[in-house]
Amino acid sequence: MENNENAKLLRIFVGESDKAGHQPLYEAIVFEAKKQSLSGATVTRGIMGFGANSKVHTTKLFEISVDLPLIIEIVDAEDKIRGFIKTVEDLFEQTKSGGLITLEKAEIIRYRAGKK
Repeated sequence: MENNENAKLLRIFVGESDKAGHQPLYEAIVFEAKKQSLSGATVTRGIMGFGANSKVHTTKLFEISVDLPLIIEIVDAEDKIRGFIKTVEDLFEQTKSGGLITLEKAEIIRYRAGKK
């Protein structure tokens, strides 16, 4: 992908315990993004959060949560991102998972692989 002033940032919020069959939902989303040749994906684990059900999940030592919030971020050209959103919505429907999908404007300044 080249520098692009009109890229989009897709953020997908899921729970760590959400599954697509025997596979974590976040993994299914990332592998599907790779399969569809998106530029890359990053999964970040939250230390605390709540969603539509208002249940708070946290990493406090005395309260080990097995359903921490996860955020999957993908930046690419708008047409590729919009095409991928349908896939994510289908995965949410198939898995009966809750979640949140957001889309924001992004400007790609640099996108290169390292030379190691």
